[in-house]
Order: sequence, then C-alpha cells, then structure tokens
Amino acid sequence: MHVKEIVDEVGYPMPTVFRLVATLEEEGYLQRTADGSVQPGMGAVALGFAALQGLELVQVAEPLLHQLADETGESVNLGVLSGDQVRVLARAQGKPTSLAANIHPGSCVPAVYSSMGKVLLAYLPPAVLDQQITKKSFATEWGPNAVRTLPALRRQLAIARADGFVVQEEEAVPGLSSFAAPIRELGGEVIAALNIAVPATRYDRDSIIATFRDPVLRTCLAISRRFGG
Repeated sequence: MHVKEIVDEVGYPMPTVFRLVATLEEEGYLQRTADGSVQPGMGAVALGFAALQGLELVQVAEPLLHQLADETGESVNLGVLSGDQVRVLARAQGKPTSLAANIHPGSCVPAVYSSMGKVLLAYLPPAVLDQQITKKSFATEWGPNAVRTLPALRRQLAIARADGFVVQEEEAVPGLSSFAAPIRELGGEVIAALNIAVPATRYDRDSIIATFRDPVLRTCLAISRRFGG
C-alpha cells in the first residue's frame, strides 16, 4: 500500500502515519517496493515465525531449563536471534541475584554483547552476518569487556564455532559472566541458544568451563534431540 492508502484506511493524520511507517521501515517490519509503496518486511515475517516456533521451543525446553537451574543453582536463559538482538524466550531463575534482574522472557539484548548472541551469530553465513550486524549494533554501552568492532567479533565467532560453546566475562553486564551453547534442529541448523549466567566474582573462565560445560551441553543436546538435532 502507498502511505496515502494507509492514511485512508486507518484514519490517522498523514504526519502520524508517515512517522509510523518510517519507524517500522527502519526496524525492518516494513520495506519499500519499487513504486514507493510499502509491504511487510522480513522483520514481520521473522517475528511471526519466531512466535510460532518459540511456542513449541519453550514448551519443550522449559522443564529442562528448570532442571539445569536446580542442578547448578544459577539462572538459565533460552534465546533466539531477532535481527541484531537476542530475544529471551524463557528463563529459569537460580539463586536470587540483582546482576541480571532486568532479563526476562520477551526482553532483548544486543547479540554482539550476549553469549547467546555470539552462539547464534557464529553459525550465520558470512553474507547474512554482514547484513544483520552493522556499526549501529555496537552503539550502546554494556560491560567493560564488550567487543567493539566487527573484526573483533568475527574472531570471537570463529572461536565459538571451534569450541562449540561461548564463555563470556563481563561483556553483557558488569559483574556477570556466562556460558552458552547452541540448540539444533534436524539437519544441524542452530535454532536457539541456552546460557547460564554467573557472578564474575565467583568464577573465572577455567572454573566456568569446568563447572558448567557438561551440564549445559547435556541440556542443549536433550532439547536438540526433541527437534531432531
């Protein structure tokens, strides 16, 4: 539809509709066609697909997330990629901590700063990664060790693919470290990531791997198998 057609359809003033369309276009939910009209963009398609997929994924994963949180005493998150963000689909709370109190189902965090995000970005084709991650993706301030450039991120993603997991120390949130691994479906495609978040004061990289690698990978494998992965 052309913007004027949208104005006629919804009855809002032209300036209001113009601003709404511009915002949705910038976020990827609308896109321009050759004749200047707008149509649903990939953001809308991805959001709908993620919602349908997410319902089943959450139903399958939630009991296992709670088992992992009970086993380790730490908080566990399940997330999927949405553009250059990670959308949290489910969370199992471990011991109470204020470090990640703002993370809850439905919230988003920048993929470049998140251990789940790095797991999900690591398996994207290079051309898709270049489309989804731009200078704007690094614009916000996060933890003291946050990656700041695409070349540096690429080096981290290469390590993630080689290891099969990501260890992150105070990148997303000051004082918070995490361990993340992928969840796969039939054919090996990565459809989600799971992470476990821990206070950085209690764990360094070696102790994170020694403590959480086996239980996290075991949980990811159990979820993946239910999707044929």
